[in-house]
Amino acid sequence: MKRLMYVLFFVLLTSGMAYAQQAKYVFYFIGDGMGVNQVNGTEMYLAEQEGRIGVKPLLFTSFPVASMATTFSATNSVTDSSAAGTALATGAKTYNGAIGMDDNKSVLQSVAERAKKSGKKVGVTTSVSVDHATPAAFYAHQPDRGMYYEIALDLPKAGFDFYAGGGFLKPTTTADKKEAPSIFPIFEEAGYTVARGLDEYKSKSVQADKMILIQKEGAEPSCLPYAIDRQEGDLTLAEITESAISFLTKGSNKGFFLMVEGGKIDWACHGNDPATVFEEVVDMDNAIKVAYEFYKKHPKETLIVVTADHETGGLGLGTGKYELQLKALAKQKQSQDILSRSITDLRKMRKVINWPEMKEFLAEKMGFWKELPVSWEQEKMLRDAYEESFVNKHVVFEESLYAKTEPLAVAAKKVMSQIAMVGWTSGGHTAGYVPVFAVGAGSKLFVGKMDNTEIPKRIAKAGGYTAPSCTRRWRQPPRTRSSPQSWPPACWPQRAASTRCSSIRRTC
Repeated sequence: MKRLMYVLFFVLLTSGMAYAQQAKYVFYFIGDGMGVNQVNGTEMYLAEQEGRIGVKPLLFTSFPVASMATTFSATNSVTDSSAAGTALATGAKTYNGAIGMDDNKSVLQSVAERAKKSGKKVGVTTSVSVDHATPAAFYAHQPDRGMYYEIALDLPKAGFDFYAGGGFLKPTTTADKKEAPSIFPIFEEAGYTVARGLDEYKSKSVQADKMILIQKEGAEPSCLPYAIDRQEGDLTLAEITESAISFLTKGSNKGFFLMVEGGKIDWACHGNDPATVFEEVVDMDNAIKVAYEFYKKHPKETLIVVTADHETGGLGLGTGKYELQLKALAKQKQSQDILSRSITDLRKMRKVINWPEMKEFLAEKMGFWKELPVSWEQEKMLRDAYEESFVNKHVVFEESLYAKTEPLAVAAKKVMSQIAMVGWTSGGHTAGYVPVFAVGAGSKLFVGKMDNTEIPKRIAKAGGYTAPSCTRRWRQPPRTRSSPQSWPPACWPQRAASTRCSSIRRTC
């Protein structure tokens, strides 16, 4: 009898311990385009600014669990953001371009949807548009990432509690370029309060049941400004994270799931702009610091996971001379996007601008000549671009995925990379490993190399989210689990949970 009592006591004790370790609060940070070198380069860049060789650790790289993940999609070794976002959201591979759907275009359930069904409050936030690939993969289900209007219509269907980002790309235009009712009244009819800017959020959030936070009226809806370009009053990713925590913990507090995307790391990598890249990584780390302050108050109930969807640009730290001069990047005053616009403005404002004046302009914006030595070959590159576009009036913009760049600005960023001894293999994505960091309840689940599809599955396990429902009408005769082709696609991941699929329905 005593032995039985000891066994029962042990079972109760261990189950209580397991419950205590369950993550009531989950933060899921995704650095879009943030490969291993983007992280390591940022830490070395910060150290060099302090006059030393080595690394100045970011907060998230000090987390006790550090690993890496593979990123290939179902159709290619190099993924796009939608397939990678879907993998990180749902735990399933899909084709490049898909949002929350598998390669048969069947709907996949995201870890955010599972969290919501488990009774948690849910937030999806980003530094780019709310309808962009990575955030969309957590709440939408569309066959093409370019269906921005249709993706936005999926937002109220998911019923999440908090969304935030730059804005919406196509609020009144369908994928087939037809005019459609604005999405904003549709959001409001579904019970969402739309706040434009942080001040409006603070005044409206107290009474709001569900919230969408975007930038102020008139701001660029595609994204927040780069950290390097930020002006006073601009909405930041750290402020979005803080607002999300505040909103998701008000009222009945049953816990939350919050995804936060640092989306513009990827954009800067597409543009091969290293100074802007490293400042964006620092900016995401600042948002993670907000989550970490929350974690310190609830260490036994909070999980923070940090990863990336893929690497962008093929960033190389060193160009063959066994040297790096990353501290030179601190002399750059603005992103290449803003530099390009400034050069365009110069052309519009003045009919003639001579080379010495242009050198002074570049010295002010990039530190060339004044603070950074420029070789004869590098000056020739800059002057050739100047003469071709300003003297010969032959202006050919370089096009990357998210920007069109003035030829002189293109030359300037190439010179800056050369001075810093940073290399790039492309303006697109690569198949490199991405880092995975974790701290808190359930963080030990993230030990060891993994595929990106494992990350949301392990988050769901740490959070105790119920298995996705795959109740489906199914008219095939009953089959055993040994015949997977007889199972509905939504049930394939769970087919081992039961031995038979009813001719009427299958319930996992």
